[in-house]
Amino acid sequence: MQTQLAPEYLGTADGRAAEAILRKCVHCGFCTATCPTYQLLGDELDGPRGRIYLIKRVLEGETPTRKTQLHLDRCLTCRNCESTCPSGVQYGHLVDIGRKLVEAKVERPTSERVVRWLLKEGLPSPLFSPAMKMGQTVRGLLPEALRNKVPAAQKSGAWPTRTHPRKMLLLAGCVQPAMAPNINHATARVLDACGIQTVIAPAAGCCGAVKFHLNDQDGGKAQMRANIDAWWPHVQAGAEAIVMNASGCGVMVKEYSHALGDDPAYAAKAKRISELTRDLSELMPEIADKLRNKVVARAGQIAYHPPCTLQHGQQLRGGVEMYMGELGFEIKTCRVEPHLCCGSAGTYSVLNPSLSTQLRDRKLTHLQEMAPAQIVSANIGCITHLQSGTSLSVRHWVELLDEALQPVT
Repeated sequence: MQTQLAPEYLGTADGRAAEAILRKCVHCGFCTATCPTYQLLGDELDGPRGRIYLIKRVLEGETPTRKTQLHLDRCLTCRNCESTCPSGVQYGHLVDIGRKLVEAKVERPTSERVVRWLLKEGLPSPLFSPAMKMGQTVRGLLPEALRNKVPAAQKSGAWPTRTHPRKMLLLAGCVQPAMAPNINHATARVLDACGIQTVIAPAAGCCGAVKFHLNDQDGGKAQMRANIDAWWPHVQAGAEAIVMNASGCGVMVKEYSHALGDDPAYAAKAKRISELTRDLSELMPEIADKLRNKVVARAGQIAYHPPCTLQHGQQLRGGVEMYMGELGFEIKTCRVEPHLCCGSAGTYSVLNPSLSTQLRDRKLTHLQEMAPAQIVSANIGCITHLQSGTSLSVRHWVELLDEALQPVT
């Protein structure tokens, strides 16, 4: 796709990056077939091809409008289109640029600005955990819409105390320790059973995705730098990997090298951090081998929803099902539309509740057709969102593996 950048974008980092991405697009439209919002709304401008066209026009000097902003806001950034695109268009990076440029020129209504500020400042805040605990205490009294965002309080069990020569870092995350603390503890116990010590750097906080995708890209990058600073001594001391058990965080940290590529002080370190980052499922070949005789899987069908950030963002598919199957679990993805987003998408379920709920219910319909005993996923956002629409238990797959472990002797 040929593009003539407006003078204000010529020679800028955003302009150069966007132009390179746009030139790969052949406008074939294959992406529309797998775009969740296009399927729901049927509007070309609510699909990747239409949004690419909107961004192109902005880059060429056309003044964006509130309508432009709304079409970009309705994108889930699920990156399903990237899996479908035959030309390798990096749509996720392009839409980040487009949103940033539009945000600078289109003023949002006050109510939107307030909600977005509360999300980007509140979710990564140290105050989130006590606020969540308070919400869980009065959960039964909350209105349904709010109650759906407050999962029931969860016990996490003990953190392993053994030490091992092999060490891997784990990002605790900003909301996961408060909403589902057992996920991190289960991860540590599973790795411990494999002879790997899990280390959390206390100064590492939010991965930066919340702020970055709410157009506070500078704030998101500041969080990325803080995490790199927190992890770097451990990297220098020989940490094998940085493990991610929330795929949304994983795809963000794997892209630190892209986000900080122009930062002379952090580019090299960011590249190394991205290289060391592994989704927990990428460790499954070793985990399955080490735990083959240490796991007794419960009977019953398990429905697995692979998050978009795993299968499209990180391009990781099939590992969880295959290796959990080898360990005796009856686990499968749904037969219909396993590639489609559940509608969680970070803060999307708060900012676009109607579309998000439609996608959630559509996903749950397909998952529940399997008549599962429970549902598992690999991202805290997906887990919480799906749980809000079903009475079935929705958990992280590592929690099932942890429960199936025989006592360490």
